[in-house]
Amino acid sequence: MTTTQVPSTQELWEITTTCDGIREQLSGVLSGKPEVVLTTIAVMLAEGHILLEDVPGVGKTTLAKALARAIDGRVGRIQFTPDLLPSDLTGVSIYRAQQHEFEFRPGPIFASIVIGDEINRASPKTQSALLQCMEEGQVTVDGRTYSLPRPFLVVATQNPVEMEGTYPLPEAQRDRFMACLSVGYPTAEAELEMLERREGRDPLDSVQKVTDAATIERFVQTVHRIHAATAVKRYILDLVAATRSTPALRLGASPRASVQLLRAAKAVAALSGREYVIPDDVQLLAHPVLCHRLILSPQARAGGQTTASVVDDVLASVPVPNPHHAS
Repeated sequence: MTTTQVPSTQELWEITTTCDGIREQLSGVLSGKPEVVLTTIAVMLAEGHILLEDVPGVGKTTLAKALARAIDGRVGRIQFTPDLLPSDLTGVSIYRAQQHEFEFRPGPIFASIVIGDEINRASPKTQSALLQCMEEGQVTVDGRTYSLPRPFLVVATQNPVEMEGTYPLPEAQRDRFMACLSVGYPTAEAELEMLERREGRDPLDSVQKVTDAATIERFVQTVHRIHAATAVKRYILDLVAATRSTPALRLGASPRASVQLLRAAKAVAALSGREYVIPDDVQLLAHPVLCHRLILSPQARAGGQTTASVVDDVLASVPVPNPHHAS
């Protein structure tokens, strides 16, 4: 590890200070959920996408809107419905008779932060239109390819599949999301605080701009330079490999999961003010990064297991690298 490769103390200080401010703004609209706020910011710094999965009314869309306001990025809002078409996301080419040519009119996907509300209410065809956008950062319409702005973050919300009028997300699309978070119901104290804050006003009105999209993109590049020792990388690979060999799962984690777990761990290290990744960073993100990619075997499902419990077993069974070799 050389000092020219890793971020400087000043760069790490700027990231931690700015992101502490973002964390404060998000915590103001989502009380009592510090782990959800931390993971959301980490995924943004790791160039990932977030899937917020929970019952209606727990603050999924509010969290996404608050993040957009805090970084003052261009926002695209998509309300997914069963009749939504792929062109409603990506945009369309309109023929201009006077110029005798087609003009491309961009859709809401052309934004730094795209809020996809209730993504699993759209048809599988429309859901699939997001695949290229999320993986490649570009859109192809009528044979022409258009680059999306940087940074580019999709924050999608979805209700549980059991809710009426929903379609399950295909495995290929779930794999595009770096992390899946369940907001959950607030504690009694947090819910009381929410009532007091929201009495007669919109909580988003209090969210202030902390930084801008250009600064976040610079932070993203800095996070890329966080050092990860070979021992930590092997630890990530061992965790992912364990999900592929356990009989409790019909589908284990993909190679993309390994890459995204490493990127997310680097972001957590940067948020902690460190220029290197430690196993604790990996363990902190293991559940949100891995669980939504896994499919239980029929026997495990019948036995009452969950993907979260399987990840717990994997974390307990895979040896943690020596701290001396992990830094």
